[in-house]
Amino acid sequence: MAHSLTYILTLLAAGIGLIVLLTTKYKVPAFFALFLACLVVGLGIGLPLSGVITTMKDGFGNILKSLGLIVVLGTTLGLLLEYTGSTTVMATYLIKKLGNKHAPWAMSLTGFIVGPPIFCDSGYIVLSGLNRSMARRTGIPITIMSVSLATGLYAVHCLIPPHPGASAAAATIGVDFGKLILIGIVVAIPAMIVGNLWAKYAGKKTIEHVTDEVFDIDDEHARPSLIKACLPVFVPIVLIGIKSFLTAGAHTYPAWATFLLTLGDPVTALLIGVLLAFNCKRGWKKGELSKLLQEGAEKAGGILVIIGMGGAFGAILTSANIGAHFSQSLALGSMGIFFPFLLTSVLKTAQGSSTVAIITAASIMLPLLPALGLNTENGKLFCVLAMGGGSMMISHANDAYFWVIAKFSGLEMKTMLKVYSTATILMGTTTIIMVYILSKVL
Repeated sequence: MAHSLTYILTLLAAGIGLIVLLTTKYKVPAFFALFLACLVVGLGIGLPLSGVITTMKDGFGNILKSLGLIVVLGTTLGLLLEYTGSTTVMATYLIKKLGNKHAPWAMSLTGFIVGPPIFCDSGYIVLSGLNRSMARRTGIPITIMSVSLATGLYAVHCLIPPHPGASAAAATIGVDFGKLILIGIVVAIPAMIVGNLWAKYAGKKTIEHVTDEVFDIDDEHARPSLIKACLPVFVPIVLIGIKSFLTAGAHTYPAWATFLLTLGDPVTALLIGVLLAFNCKRGWKKGELSKLLQEGAEKAGGILVIIGMGGAFGAILTSANIGAHFSQSLALGSMGIFFPFLLTSVLKTAQGSSTVAIITAASIMLPLLPALGLNTENGKLFCVLAMGGGSMMISHANDAYFWVIAKFSGLEMKTMLKVYSTATILMGTTTIIMVYILSKVL
């Protein structure tokens, strides 16, 4: 059955509204709110009940396949770093260098610097222990710290290779990787700054603070050295980064490169991080370590079911084929770079994944470049950056990253929508303004 764009967008708004209403007003667990939204939207677009369930299973399974082991290992790593005092050591060092007042900037810059080679989901999971420790030590609301870190990672995730979305779009449209990285960094910096400023403005009105168990290590000598504390965080990031840069180039590798690619798989890299974290404490007591590992696995389970159902909701919305509806319903001639931005924004808002949104938009955009006046070297470059800006907005309940931030920071749905989701709108808007200015200057 064919549906109009208006109908599809109304259904999308209804699905999102249902999730917000159920989770904020009626305190329905996010898993069940997302489940009901899947049924409402899936049946609304004309899928039979069996088709809705099958699509949900596929979306749920695909997210768990890509993030399941990462979340379990990342949760365990964060718990070990907290327990051994490693996050306290790192937080103390950063606060000493930057001062309490600039702790949110420290998290934004950390996210921005480590972000290019690592998926924002993985990066957030690896750094969440440090983030919570800094929030606890400075007394700054966890909302401000978490959204500062999240937006720093997100700015580069959406715009800069070797992230797969930007890389695939550049390959599809025909844009030089080096030029995209260079101009992409110029565009990503204002997006990161806006994310940080909004986090500090909107986050100061929230009351969430770190309330989980604190592992106190009274004896300062029992804490690991700064190098030992940092290795479990930065070794995985470096390994994942090496893999990203290797895979962005050739597709045949010598033996040593193949070995590095294996180590750079996020699962292997995080496992190495967990093993390095064992070395952050001297003299483990009998049963102490197994209890921590069990706790990490159990904590990850609750996170995974919500992330998985967010993937299921995204898969249902993808079935609506919203990109085709959008491109057929608008006059293209005078829209220029704003059309790829709007198209990718709608795709991102509809199905949740920035990577899927920009890759899908690139395939739709390719034949439309001449009509939009973007069939030049610079036009193609700005088209990809505009799609990157569109892929930032709007991150909400169908985005796995949204739930990673919420669950690893202990933030409520209402707070996430008010602070983080709004930050993604402001970042996307800032990006398209920057792209438009650069398109007129260069």
